[in-house]
Amino acid sequence: MLTSKLLNPEIIGTLASCGHFSRVLIADGNFPVATMSLPTTKKVFLNLMPGVPTVTQVLEALVSAAVFQSAAVVAPPEDQFRAVHAEYRTLLPADIQWEEKERWAFYGDVKSTDTALIIATGDTRRFANLLLTVGVVKK
Repeated sequence: MLTSKLLNPEIIGTLASCGHFSRVLIADGNFPVATMSLPTTKKVFLNLMPGVPTVTQVLEALVSAAVFQSAAVVAPPEDQFRAVHAEYRTLLPADIQWEEKERWAFYGDVKSTDTALIIATGDTRRFANLLLTVGVVKK
């Protein structure tokens, strides 16, 4: 039995195959996974029901297992949607590169061959998608 926070075998295996600059999208429940991804991108559907799990819950598990150097979100049109992004920042390293992107630029990044994994969640919050870039282990 694993003792780490991350237990999903598909996610663990895909993360193990990632390298520096590979991307991982934690998608909210509104993200069009089928049409905004490449056929070669691994997709893991954790969306059990509305609100379960949240992007934040998945992020907590991922940061316990991998190193990320940057994070990108869609720039929300109103400040009211930024609370979810602040939540992510509490789980990510303080020195992580943070970027807010225009929606279609964000989607273009997700459809890149660099995106190795998309994890679909049941998160119902707007502008909750989080695109992470794998970093390197510093020793």
